[in-house]
Amino acid sequence: MREIHYISTETITLETLQEILSYNKTLELSEEAKVNVQKCRDYLDKKMALHSEPIYGINTGFGSLCNVKISNENLSKLQENLVKSHACGTGEEVPSEIVKMMLLLKIQSLSYGHSGVQLKTLERLVDFYNNDILPIIYTQGSLGASGDLAPLAHLSLPLIGEGIVLFEGKKTASAEVLKHFNWEPIVLQSKEGLALLNGTQFMSAYGAHILIKAYKYSYLADLIGTISLEGFDGRIEPFNELIHYIRPHKGQIITAQRINEFLEGSEIIAQEKKHVQDPYSFRCMPQVHGASKDAIDYVRKVFKTEINSVTDNPNIFIEADQIISGGNFHGQPLALALDFMAIALAELGSISERRTYQLISGQRNLPAFLVDNPGLNSGFMIPQYTAASIASQNKQLATPSSVDSIVSSNGQEDHVSMGANGATKALRVLDNLERILAIELLNASQAIAYREPLKSSDFIEMFLNSYREVVPLVKEDRILHNDIENTALFLESFQIENDLLTMA
Repeated sequence: MREIHYISTETITLETLQEILSYNKTLELSEEAKVNVQKCRDYLDKKMALHSEPIYGINTGFGSLCNVKISNENLSKLQENLVKSHACGTGEEVPSEIVKMMLLLKIQSLSYGHSGVQLKTLERLVDFYNNDILPIIYTQGSLGASGDLAPLAHLSLPLIGEGIVLFEGKKTASAEVLKHFNWEPIVLQSKEGLALLNGTQFMSAYGAHILIKAYKYSYLADLIGTISLEGFDGRIEPFNELIHYIRPHKGQIITAQRINEFLEGSEIIAQEKKHVQDPYSFRCMPQVHGASKDAIDYVRKVFKTEINSVTDNPNIFIEADQIISGGNFHGQPLALALDFMAIALAELGSISERRTYQLISGQRNLPAFLVDNPGLNSGFMIPQYTAASIASQNKQLATPSSVDSIVSSNGQEDHVSMGANGATKALRVLDNLERILAIELLNASQAIAYREPLKSSDFIEMFLNSYREVVPLVKEDRILHNDIENTALFLESFQIENDLLTMA
């Protein structure tokens, strides 16, 4: 029987999300959430019955049409039209694991009782989540302000029996899935369409997904960088804690400590060195990797706040007897954080590629291109080209999205965050980083073999033995594309402890 996560006002952390997803928990609304949602809906219904003045998004048009009053008999049609008209996404399909995260975060945001949705609407979203009914959503279409309108419209279409979903591994018309479960389409009431479409759950889901993986690949960057250090016969002095305590950036200290732990008991690091210094890409791992760790921690704080927030508009405050139109849907905090994340991840890839370059250079008693009989064999010459190409693309992708803005909705929405573009770019940077680190591991594992009979630490030797079962040592030229892909799969399957989600 699947475990249950109860939707409530209790703070959701990155660890909570990881746990819900890893254990495939089902969702259930707590009694607290049900009461809050129902009270808010009852309040809104009474307000609509007693007041005839325009309230934005409830009995008016949207965006620059906010001054157009809509009659009460057309309020349901207004909300349905909103969902249909805004479902104009295009481009690639959003990965299903991110769609599922969007559902979870939308449910959480609507559960606080400031959005005015019907309880049955929220319960249907929970049904979608629990039954893996995942709407088909597209990566392009959101400006990251007014919420993620187009992606969230596609997320909402199945509520009214429209759109396409992924169900039981197949793309299926939403109407057919509703019939399968004997569910009637939801008849949206006043405010509901806007509550569903306003929000930052597209950006938030991408950010949370990237964060969980970023902690893992930050750890792997430290580990693979340490294997490269061993393969390059590098020195241990740059990781001495005395250096780092006089420049005590948290990420820098953690990186140096981690590298020292990885090296504990290594014969290679303990042997006498002929060289006085190592290149920056080895010597400055604590400073460079550490800066990325600190950036990831900043991004974590931003997203922790966001995924525990109400981000639609207008917001309903029962105790104050007010319905207030504001701008909590604006994605600027996320846009800046996602751009920072992309830069931080791109830098981990940039320094990784430089270590790969050093390893194939023929220095430190290593053969040129890390292969016997160089000349007859080209060895690891070209994987470095691939890493350089990907690292360069990451630098291009790290150009900030958040500095851009294009006026929309006839000037009513005159500043937007472009955080959705920042989100999809950041995921691409992360995927690229995985390949860059895979290429470094391919090279580092080859280089360290030339240090035999000396051994590295027990931990590194154990890690490399597992890796060698997937990618054998390269003794003569072969198709290295296969080795890169198998290395990437090896890294994907590598599990880190949940407590490492608290430090990059």
